[in-house]
Amino acid sequence: GDTPNLASRLQALAEPGCVVISEATRRLVGEAFVYRDLGTVELKGFPDPVRAWSVSGEGTAESRFEAQHGATTVAPVGRDQELALLLDRWERAKDGEGQIILLSGEPGIGKSRLVRALRDQIAEEPHIPVSHFCSPFHTNSALHPIVGLLERAAGIRRQDPPEEQFDKLTTMLSLATSNAFEVAPLFAELLAIPVAHASKQPELSPHQKKERIFQALLEQIVGLAARQPVLAVYEDVHWADPTMLELLGRAVDEVEHHRILVIITFRPEFVPRWTGHGHVTALSLSRLGRKHGAAVIDQVTGGKQLPSEVLDQILARTDGVPLFVEELTKTVLESGLLVDRGSRYELTGPLPPLAIPTTLQDS
Repeated sequence: GDTPNLASRLQALAEPGCVVISEATRRLVGEAFVYRDLGTVELKGFPDPVRAWSVSGEGTAESRFEAQHGATTVAPVGRDQELALLLDRWERAKDGEGQIILLSGEPGIGKSRLVRALRDQIAEEPHIPVSHFCSPFHTNSALHPIVGLLERAAGIRRQDPPEEQFDKLTTMLSLATSNAFEVAPLFAELLAIPVAHASKQPELSPHQKKERIFQALLEQIVGLAARQPVLAVYEDVHWADPTMLELLGRAVDEVEHHRILVIITFRPEFVPRWTGHGHVTALSLSRLGRKHGAAVIDQVTGGKQLPSEVLDQILARTDGVPLFVEELTKTVLESGLLVDRGSRYELTGPLPPLAIPTTLQDS
């Protein structure tokens, strides 16, 4: 069919060592990468010119959610109580009663969107946000989310000379601790930055080194909280490596008496170890009912009404998962089944029985 044919034609456009993608793939991956527009090209077997893109590097988006949604901030539907709970815990944290929220829910249920809504609500308040993102591709990389945070916070680029990377790291660490020059070589090793020019460090065993890194990381977040309240987010910890989970356990104990709100998000198959503390709140997101599902559709259509049979099929097949409601609605709007009549959409003809996808495997 068209898909392997298109891939083959695009491959022929690519220089050695390059990646070329179609417009459809470009839309799917969002801002996760940096692209160079190759314009429209004539491809054998395709009646119309096809737009192609060359992938030139990784994007600067912090998370998968940001890569897909950018700076757009659509309020989560049907989550008023959950958002109120997060805001309540934030107020407690600002008063020095550190709080932990364990936010669980299945894929697409709205965990990241709820965290974004909290960040939007407190955007004008003085605070320090720190965000960590676990990845399914780095489940065996020790402290990968910490490495990502340190690189972003320090503005480290891999093409920078090692000395410049080390200086940036030391400058960033000095914002929260007075012994930045002592701990910087430890963090530099974690970030794989050569430190031949740094002060000679005593030899430590792997266990001693891990303990020193843990201590330094916890001192960092406590030091930041002494300046301003801290919102620390750890997303998708079902993909966290064992060392990261051990650090989180230490952090749960450490933040109780500091101005820190920690939000830990994960899928239902992950069983957290930190539920037996008074400052820990477990929050599970459930699926949306029909009313709220219809409200999500209304957001996607811009308030334009869908034919009732189309609306019913979307709600039935997405089963209350907000992301799936969004994606399936977009699929239907782009399918050619509907025509825009201004305030509403109308079917172009009878609705075929399998016109709306029965699964959301791609999503």
